[in-house]
Amino acid sequence: MDEADWRAIFAANVDAVMWCAQALTPGMKAAGAGRIVTISSGAGLKPSLTGIQAYTAAKHALVGLTKQLALELGQSGITVNSVAPGFILSNPSTEKQWQAFGPDRQKRIIDSIHLRRLGQADDIANAVAFLCSRQADWITGQILQVDGGHG
Repeated sequence: MDEADWRAIFAANVDAVMWCAQALTPGMKAAGAGRIVTISSGAGLKPSLTGIQAYTAAKHALVGLTKQLALELGQSGITVNSVAPGFILSNPSTEKQWQAFGPDRQKRIIDSIHLRRLGQADDIANAVAFLCSRQADWITGQILQVDGGHG
């Protein structure tokens, strides 16, 4: 991986969150409440299935940023949490990666998931909706793994 690719992955996964949070928090502070939900990854909590060092490092950085923002913004009534998806077939890149694993590795991955299926986009959307709801008023600085119980 070259430096430009490394920086692009960090820009998309860490820098963008920081600049969005920086732009939106003044309005949230003025309102006395707000929700920020980042999308991290299981790769931000342990080594990645993909073996891409920059992605794993960026997602670990995003987990740290999420927790730091929760600390700094909590006194203003703003909660900051993250959803850490497991493997989701959500775009052509993940579809291609899944196919490249081949049947044996695909079976091993499915067998390592307690619910014995890959996730779907709705699984992630539902977790985000929960963290944005009133039911999550006292939840902040948390990383919610939405991975079907991946071991």
